[in-house]
Amino acid sequence: MTVARELLSLLEHLALRMKLPKVRALHLPPPDKAGTKDGEFCALELDDGSMGLGYVLLDDTLMQLLNGPQRSELVGADALAVARRYAESDGLWRTLGYTAVCALTRSFFDRTGFVPDASADSIGMMNPVPGDHIGMVGHFNPLIPRIIQSGAQLTVAELKAELAGDWDGYRVTLDVAELADCNKVLSTSSVMLNDTLDLILQHSRNARYFALVGPGAGCLPDPLFERGVTLLGGTWITDREGFRASLVEGESWSRYAHKYALLRQDYPGFDALLGRL
Repeated sequence: MTVARELLSLLEHLALRMKLPKVRALHLPPPDKAGTKDGEFCALELDDGSMGLGYVLLDDTLMQLLNGPQRSELVGADALAVARRYAESDGLWRTLGYTAVCALTRSFFDRTGFVPDASADSIGMMNPVPGDHIGMVGHFNPLIPRIIQSGAQLTVAELKAELAGDWDGYRVTLDVAELADCNKVLSTSSVMLNDTLDLILQHSRNARYFALVGPGAGCLPDPLFERGVTLLGGTWITDREGFRASLVEGESWSRYAHKYALLRQDYPGFDALLGRL
């Protein structure tokens, strides 16, 4: 069963135990922020205030959402029905489906009183040291100098052909099979949308540490931990009104949210949390 199907199965089970909220609104960054750091994510808000974040820079997803009818269609929609689109659709609706999965996850966590630990570590608590071979899925430009300065070897797996080659202190490859030589892997959460997660995990099976990080890493972690992910690092919204206002204005939301790091061994599991209901 795919990760998408497993996530939906968990949410279907949750729906038998609690009434799931409906969609209140879809919040989008302004069009002039398309392609920039402040225009990377949308937020789907549920009527209990929960929000899920979705990456909107795959293809032309953001412009489709800005110019299409989806925002008005989503208001009042059954959030679980929207979430099902993650497993049943592609493109824009797959993104919206996954974002609904993340929003429902936050609703579930809030109802059960579960709060993952905050983290100020931008590289997923990886602690690179000499002798490590770090695999990076996605070109995290700000993080590269820190890894190189640690003395660790760095291989970046990328989709953009123009980035491939040997750079100053690290290598960029288009072949994810090269992750097999890495003992630690850091991956962007956008792999949840482009159907590459299972392939990346397969080639990272020799890694003793696999961190999946990014604002879009807000789903239930159970199927990820079962597949070998050791840390899920996402964004925990602390001030919904401030966050919402910042996102739609295309401004930094850092004052209204913090990063969190959820380690596999610290997570009680879906069934245990369900028992709290």
